[in-house]
Amino acid sequence: MGSRLIPQKRGSGRPRFRSPGHRYMGNVSYPKGIYGKGTGGQVIDLVDDRARTAPLAKVMLEDYSEMLMIAPEGIQVGQWIQTGDEAPSAKGNILPLKKITEGTDIYNIELTMGDGGRLVRASGGAASIVSHEKTSGLTQIRLPSKQTIFVKSNAYATVGRIAAGGRKDKPMIHAGQRWYQKKARNKMYPRVGGTSMNAMDHPHGGGGHPHVGRPTTVSRSTPPGSFCLQG
Repeated sequence: MGSRLIPQKRGSGRPRFRSPGHRYMGNVSYPKGIYGKGTGGQVIDLVDDRARTAPLAKVMLEDYSEMLMIAPEGIQVGQWIQTGDEAPSAKGNILPLKKITEGTDIYNIELTMGDGGRLVRASGGAASIVSHEKTSGLTQIRLPSKQTIFVKSNAYATVGRIAAGGRKDKPMIHAGQRWYQKKARNKMYPRVGGTSMNAMDHPHGGGGHPHVGRPTTVSRSTPPGSFCLQG
């Protein structure tokens, strides 16, 4: 009998494979107070979060509650941001898609109003508004991948482009740099492909076949790493 696969070991819940959530700054989503009439707030700090590729801005709202938001390019400590239907379409402000002019860069886009932001959250990313369709109540958005989607116009987004866009400009010269980068999130590095393993370690291993094998489809309820060999 072969050894357990790496995905099976990850499912065991050992600390080596567990996400280090105690190092993370917290959830980055839109609070309920920004919707409707909205509110304002002042940026009090810019922080680095191990869980994300982009820096975060800590905002003190008018009701003295704090909000974490993904920082846009050019934001500064002390800057005032506005949220809600009446907020102007300025960098860092959070407002509905229908209030943002066409061609504007946006990020942290909601798919439905109130979900807190789902799309375009990585460093340097930005989508753009293509058009508004008032009859259907939808807004056409071009994502960083050049794909266009339609989102309800009452969903919220942040105006601007996400900071830290030059993150990938400096390459990883040494393998140790990549190792520490992955270790911050408890990611496995280096990763070995199944075809490079022995047959006892992975169903794709062994090298005695001309093509890569493919396990048959298994149920979503099966344990991590489960597979069935094709006969």
